Amino acid sequence: MTQTDIANVAAPPEPFNFAQHLLALNAQRADKPAFIDDHGTLRYGQLADRVRRLAAGLRGLGLKREERVLLLMQDCNDWPVSFLGAMYAGLVPVAVNTLLTADDYAYMLEHSRAQAVLVSGALLPTLTAALVKSDHEVGKVIVSRPIAPLHPAEVDFEAFLAAQSPMQKPANTGADDPGFWLYSSGSTGRPKGTVHSHANPYWTAELYGRRVLELTERDICFSAAKLFFAYGLGNALTFPMSVGATTLLMAERPTPDATFKRWTGGIGGAKPTVFYGAPTGFAGMLASPNLFGVDIVDGIGSTEMLHIFISNLPNKVRYGSTGWPVPGYQIELRGDDGQPVPDGEPGDLYIHGPSAAMMYWGNRAKTRETFQGGWTKSGDKYIRNADGSYTYGGRSDDMLKVSGIYVSPFEVEATLVQHPAVLEAAVIGKPDAEGLTKTKAFVVLKPGGSATEDELKAFVKDRLAPYKYPRQIEFVEDLPKTATGKIQRFKLREREANA
Repeated sequence: MTQTDIANVAAPPEPFNFAQHLLALNAQRADKPAFIDDHGTLRYGQLADRVRRLAAGLRGLGLKREERVLLLMQDCNDWPVSFLGAMYAGLVPVAVNTLLTADDYAYMLEHSRAQAVLVSGALLPTLTAALVKSDHEVGKVIVSRPIAPLHPAEVDFEAFLAAQSPMQKPANTGADDPGFWLYSSGSTGRPKGTVHSHANPYWTAELYGRRVLELTERDICFSAAKLFFAYGLGNALTFPMSVGATTLLMAERPTPDATFKRWTGGIGGAKPTVFYGAPTGFAGMLASPNLFGVDIVDGIGSTEMLHIFISNLPNKVRYGSTGWPVPGYQIELRGDDGQPVPDGEPGDLYIHGPSAAMMYWGNRAKTRETFQGGWTKSGDKYIRNADGSYTYGGRSDDMLKVSGIYVSPFEVEATLVQHPAVLEAAVIGKPDAEGLTKTKAFVVLKPGGSATEDELKAFVKDRLAPYKYPRQIEFVEDLPKTATGKIQRFKLREREANA
């Protein structure tokens, strides 16, 4: 990204508080719905009042600037109040995955040193178990929509807000001050606390939400990806609020049936104009009888870059590719020697852009490995095509060398799922008796689908270079995944090694 590119979008002013920025943008939309969940509508004016009340309440607990607040909450109208309220107060919300275990939360409580927790009533039992397991610093637990009587250290979210007077001025934060954390999804191991600044969501909303998706205040956004996910945070909060749009929120898991129900029937009488999903979700939806005949605007983002930096466009889609660099981001593919690779050859993906995270909390070695000067190493392999678009080749640590030639597991997987009986596939390398790496595919068939190992091998051979076909195929009921739907190939490798 050049400075000329950045100059096309005004940088955030100083001081800058991202929560206050969003509230100010929508100050004249007090009566317009900002968020609609299965329980009701939260209008922009109500949102602003509740954000300021929560900010006052958190500061009233004695929490100080830049201290962390764990946010463990299902997608509902209280989520944006919690996230923005903490940022308004100069605190740092740590938004965490709602599908993890008590052990995971115990680790995150200790790692983040959270001073308070904002939690959904349905998740309170798991949090309570995590608090018992961890050496935490939590002083107060604020419970949204409790479903059981609360203990002395717990307080009802609504009662907590009602007891406060709105905080009149936001914390005097700067664009480069810590704004919030997101934990990486752990597709290659233990999650990392990724620290983002107040300015980072401003940049993603301006460069992608406004200029690629061209969202307007007339849009109604619905994201199957949850708010704790970097992708979902942009889709359902920072992007729509940056243009005064409305967001539909769904607390339950985004199964195809639940998603179609909201997509076709809407929530609270409102139907979405923009739908966001992830590859796993789309695969499940495409296997169902409900299809809509619209293009899917595919792209790649990451927790470290906060949102999408390579993307197809609504009016320009190259099927099978991730698309072109989003204006404002610069892309390089580098070989093992650190030098750029020519078009058509796989290389490690590096990104230069204004939304890069500041660091991984408490992990200096991994920070240095990932954030290299102005560049962020993604851990993905890509190929640049002649037209400037990019095609995904898999995770760098998933790449296989078969007969001395690199094979992308993703390329083989993408071919397997073209078979009408295949729902999902994952490919790993497995050493044979001579120590040579051979590919093995784990395949999930569609309900009622039927295929044989030889049939699928022949199917791949007909479409790819012969050396790329999987030497072994094992049919399985499901694949190990992170809670955000990423296949965990390392678990398959561990399984094979143990076997």
